[in-house]
Order: sequence, then structure tokens, then C-alpha cells
Amino acid sequence: MAVATLSIDLAALKDNWRALDAKSAPDVETAAVVKANGYGCDAGRISNALSKVGAKTFFVAAAEEGIAVRANTPRDTTIYVFSGACIDDHYILQSNNLVPLLNSPDQVKRYIGKNLDFGIQLDTGMNRLGLEPNEFKVCRDDIVAAQPQLLLSHLACADEPDHVMNREQLASFCAMTNSLDIPKSLAATGGTLLGSRYHFDLTRPGVGLYGGYPYTDAKPVVRVSVPIIQTRTVEAGEAVGYAAFYRANKRTKVATIAAGYADGLIRQIGNNVNGRSIKLYAGNIPCELIGRVSMDLITVDITNLDHTPSHLDILCNHQTIDDLADAAGTIGYEILTSLGGRYNRVYEE
Repeated sequence: MAVATLSIDLAALKDNWRALDAKSAPDVETAAVVKANGYGCDAGRISNALSKVGAKTFFVAAAEEGIAVRANTPRDTTIYVFSGACIDDHYILQSNNLVPLLNSPDQVKRYIGKNLDFGIQLDTGMNRLGLEPNEFKVCRDDIVAAQPQLLLSHLACADEPDHVMNREQLASFCAMTNSLDIPKSLAATGGTLLGSRYHFDLTRPGVGLYGGYPYTDAKPVVRVSVPIIQTRTVEAGEAVGYAAFYRANKRTKVATIAAGYADGLIRQIGNNVNGRSIKLYAGNIPCELIGRVSMDLITVDITNLDHTPSHLDILCNHQTIDDLADAAGTIGYEILTSLGGRYNRVYEE
């Protein structure tokens, strides 16, 4: 089969949720962010697995994403929608019992007072989504009277614990919400790791559940194994791949494997950005990626192997999404959410 296998370790996912849950005080709820189709891992399966270990609240980016979560979780699960209530969302929100996080004065005017559940997203300095302090002040009494389920904001620099903006946003959030007896949430993965001052009533880890930075103690959740479809011997001085980017300096055994940037293994991982060279693994043995990553194919130096394996692993215990990201000059989120639709997906527990 000339299709790579993407294995998702649901047991590791659940362990990561439990570990992050343990970092919060006993009276703080730990939710889960499953947007972008569960960070590319299937939001339905991810939310179903996490609901079995205690997650009762989930967050998605858009109303349409909430449908799969609703279908795979208990009826009393709460599902929040970060984008709020866009004009055409009312039917999806109501029919799937989704809770929009209203984030603009227009959404507040359009939505509250209709006897439907909602939350409020506040802008504490990121200038992306949410009511700014002056906007919240204008409609605060109406919002409070309508009884929102949650007041939420988002930290811009939580992956840098010493960044001054963390303290500034915390102070802004407290100034806007301290006098209100309404559940509050500020911390995603990075905020959870910043400590209890940032936890309030609910933490909502995202990338850390899936094995990503800044939760460095996370267990890897995804594994990508790619079949070898051809091998050849390349003589010293010969080129491999597009633009003759790689030339062999010795006689080299080259394996061509069946995955590329169409599968989310983005082209930049083959460009040695930041001097980082990507390896593929035959068990515990590293083999260097050589040449350019193309749409469907990657070439690998397997000269050091004593046999030709059936496949090589590019994501595994030896090399994480953040290792690939560092080599490409990007972040683990992009690697994880880019993994494409051609994989044979296998779920392990």
C-alpha cells in the first residue's frame, strides 16, 4: 500500500489531558480544545475519547465544527464556539445545542435576550477577537442580566512565561471580570502551565493534549509511518530531486517514500532551515532526509541500514511535531493541523 499511515494514540491523548488536569486546582474544570478537526486528529474521536476520562466541556472554532463533537459526546456536554454567533449560524447553534462566545458589539446586540445560552469573549490586549474594555463597559449590564455561561479571554504570549504581556493581560481580565459572579477562563495550554493565578474556573488546553509545545512533558500522540516505494544507488556527484538541491558526496543508497507536502509534510522541512536536518527512522536508527520535499515523494539516505525496511517513520518518539516545526522555521500547530487526507488513519488505545 503506497499510502502513509497516521497513527493517533488515544491513550497518550487521555494521559496528557489527565496530566494537565492535575496541574489545576481541584475546583478548576479542565476542558479541551478540539478545533481544526481535533488538530487534524478527528474531532469526533478526540472528544469521545476525552469525554470518557472526564472532559465535559469542549471548544471549537466554528459552529460547523461543533456538529461532530455533539454527535460523539454525552448529551450534557457543553460545546463553546470561539467565532461566536455569525449571521448564518443560528440554526446550527440551536439544533446542536452549541454555545457561542459572543465577541463583538454586533453579536451581543443580535444574540442576547433570545433566551439562548451564550458566553462572552473579552479582548485583554491581543486585538484579535473579543469585546474591548470600553465595549464591554457599555453593554455589561445587559450581558450580566442575560446570564452568560462563561467570560473568556486568550493569552498572546503564554508560551513565554516571563513575557510582560502575560501579567498585563491577567490584570486586564481581572479588572473587567473580578466583580462578576460568572465562570471565567483565561488559560489554554500555556496559561495552564503559568500557574493557578491564570486558571480561574476553567482551563482549556489545546495543543498540549496532542503532544505539542509548550507542554514539554506531553506524550507524543501522532505517528507517521511512510512506505518505501523504490530504492536506488546514487553515485558520488549525482543529484537527487528537484533543483538538484542535493548532490551525493559518496555512493549512497536512496529510498523514495510515498508522502510529501500534499500530506502536510511541508516543503520547508527539507530546506535545512536553522541548520536543522530532518531524520526518518527505521526503528531506532536515524536516516537523513535528502533533497527537496515534493508533492508526493521524499528521498532518504538509507546507506547506514543493513536491510531495506518496508517503511520509515517521520513522526515518532524520536522526532516530534515540534522537531519538524523547528526544521521548517514554523510551529508545531502548523505541522499537526496540516497532516492531510491521504493517510490511512489508525486509532490506538
